[in-house]
Amino acid sequence: MGSCAGFALALMLMSSVAAWGQPGPKGPHIGYVYPAGGCKGTVFQIWAGGQSLRGCDAVYVSGEGVRASVVEFVPPLRPLDKEQRDELTRRMKVARDARLAEPKSAGVGVPPAHVETAPAAMEVAETVQLPNHPMLRDIENMSLRELQNLTNEIANYRKKQMNMQIAESVVIEVTIDAGAVPGDRELRIKTPAGLSNPLCFQVGTFAELCEEEPNDPHAKALPLPEAPIELPVVLNGQVKPGDVDRFRFRAQQGQQLIIQVQARHLIPYLADAVPGWFQSTITLYDSAGREIATADDYQFDPDPVLQFEVPKTGEYTLEIHDAVYRGREDFVYRIAIGEQPFVTHIFPLGGPGNIETAASIDGWNLPVPRIALDTRPEGAGIRETALTTDVACSNTILYAVGSLPECAENEPNSEARSAQPITLPCIVNGRIVRPGDVDVFQFEGKAGAELVAEVVARRLNSSLDSLLRLTDASGNVVEWNDDHEDKGSGMLTHHADSYLRATLPGDGTYRLQLADSQGHGGKDFAYRLRVGPPLPDFALRITPSSINLRSGRATPICIYALRKDGFDGAIDVRVKDTLAGLTLDGGRIPSGCDQIRMTLTGPRDAVSQPWELHLEGVASIGGQTVVRPVLPAEDLMQAFLYRHLAPSQQLLATVEKSKFRVPPVRLASGETVRIALGGSAEVQVSVPKSPLLASVQLELRDPPAGLSLDGVTPVQGGLAFHIRADAAAAKAGLVDNLIVEAFGEPPADAKEGKGPSAKRRPSLGYLPAIPIEIVKQ
Repeated sequence: MGSCAGFALALMLMSSVAAWGQPGPKGPHIGYVYPAGGCKGTVFQIWAGGQSLRGCDAVYVSGEGVRASVVEFVPPLRPLDKEQRDELTRRMKVARDARLAEPKSAGVGVPPAHVETAPAAMEVAETVQLPNHPMLRDIENMSLRELQNLTNEIANYRKKQMNMQIAESVVIEVTIDAGAVPGDRELRIKTPAGLSNPLCFQVGTFAELCEEEPNDPHAKALPLPEAPIELPVVLNGQVKPGDVDRFRFRAQQGQQLIIQVQARHLIPYLADAVPGWFQSTITLYDSAGREIATADDYQFDPDPVLQFEVPKTGEYTLEIHDAVYRGREDFVYRIAIGEQPFVTHIFPLGGPGNIETAASIDGWNLPVPRIALDTRPEGAGIRETALTTDVACSNTILYAVGSLPECAENEPNSEARSAQPITLPCIVNGRIVRPGDVDVFQFEGKAGAELVAEVVARRLNSSLDSLLRLTDASGNVVEWNDDHEDKGSGMLTHHADSYLRATLPGDGTYRLQLADSQGHGGKDFAYRLRVGPPLPDFALRITPSSINLRSGRATPICIYALRKDGFDGAIDVRVKDTLAGLTLDGGRIPSGCDQIRMTLTGPRDAVSQPWELHLEGVASIGGQTVVRPVLPAEDLMQAFLYRHLAPSQQLLATVEKSKFRVPPVRLASGETVRIALGGSAEVQVSVPKSPLLASVQLELRDPPAGLSLDGVTPVQGGLAFHIRADAAAAKAGLVDNLIVEAFGEPPADAKEGKGPSAKRRPSLGYLPAIPIEIVKQ
């Protein structure tokens, strides 16, 4: 019971049809992984909590050098009846008495009156059988700390409401090779319904420990373990409601310690919590209990970091809790404590493509003053790197690679008379070097010319909250901008980078003024400023990042078009993979559309293993064919309301076997269905002849306003139905895809309004996406 998985057991008490005629399975979901990582060269167990995990048979971790397998599925622990509660209490008392009678060296905090002799091997008569749940096994061998934690959980259990989204659990064994590359991976669980969503799982280089509950300041009967923790280390834990976790470690005078928390990084958004993630707070105390330092964030990152130069050799205590003392099993954290390199800022924040670039770096425990940036021509955009030493890897360093000429900002340039001349188009690398600083750039423009000025700073972990103004030679403001949302930066909640687009009113001199909107400044307020004519372009995202297909059946997906610099043209999405029988329907993103649903239809035969799926989008921009990859993301909700496209590393797909082998369902015509405003249009679906057709029901899933479906009728070779466009609610000119779900006839008890299935109909799956256009009469 001394392993990470052992300490997770007690925490589980609280959380405790794709083919015709076959109900469509609900996909698995995981809400947390604990611990959310491990050290290279180790084998250990972790717990994953989620929903619809029954029947799980495999675990997939991205990258090389990490293998994982299912040990056990753990269903929610149901409430114990009175006899079971009494039996549990009896066994725990027997085990506690035995621990107290052991020599003090065998336990922590043992009263002197109980150290004389150890009892003989304990035999517990099982008069009442307890549920076969991991947390209730081997009670007789639990330590005092484990028994106390189990007691606390039982006391709290009846007060808690089970969260069904994380009520089921899977015990997983993980093996990390000694040569595995450190960093973030993605972990998914596979069930008969397919793959779960991915969660962050980290490969580290430090020894790892899991918290031993109870370890909060109020656990006076059980103090922290006598031996302090040796550094370097990664501490793993979970914060429950009102929980405060404490760890005691020993440090040497002069050590430059980095205490880095990762919590929000592991689970970026919680749908049912405000502010939408685990907002951790850490406090450091000396051996006398005096507070030394505290942090609840790092710059704009919700995960706190402390940089601590040890003033005196001795013992120190680190405390962590939620900022408002919330908690749950998915409030998972990892705390790295050691002399690992930590980069606070770099300059410049990038460079031009295919030109050798090195950035100066500042921070703690850095063996070199500069780092080379990989600018090989793999497309412009944001990239990441890290500084690696013999001890560990640094935090992630973000930088950008551009496609325009670049120059450096030159001080002084804070006023119109000292404005720095620039030649367009260009990218300026600069800094707001001190509070109140303003950088001014000057250029010549022509009447009617379109201009774009864009700051990239916060997206590269700069502290700058930019404010951008475009003025004419007389100082009149032509355009200005403070914040501009970039949906491609799904981990940001404050989109602090500025973007403006303007048509120049006349020939002459123009100036751009760039400042921090709060009047702050410093070495970490770096930026990249792009100035020039618009560069129309686009990026693409797909959700979900785990696509579960059934053989021969259609599955909905969602594609997001992130349009740039005014591009509003159509984009054709296509599958790059050569898997025979894989079909994409509704693959065109119409002009001006930012989000559309499509369907992927699986091949006739199941595929034994998940594979990495690749899609791409093609568009014509300025007479040139532009191809961009479709990148995977998860559509996550924050705090009951806001939604974000959180990036994923891989787009994985599975093809599971349908219960009944039937020919695929296809649209009779591949043409766009044109519906007159106020009228209707017929759609025909090619379906093999079946007695089920007469009872099939079709429903539109989240249709555009004013559209409805009716008149489902069996016809020769399949089904026909009508799509109607209400004259008052529908919008003429709309081009979209319709997603239609098919249902079978309800069970007999449902028809009578009785039984558990009274409100259920068996889902028969989805039709291929139907492209439509609403036209005027």
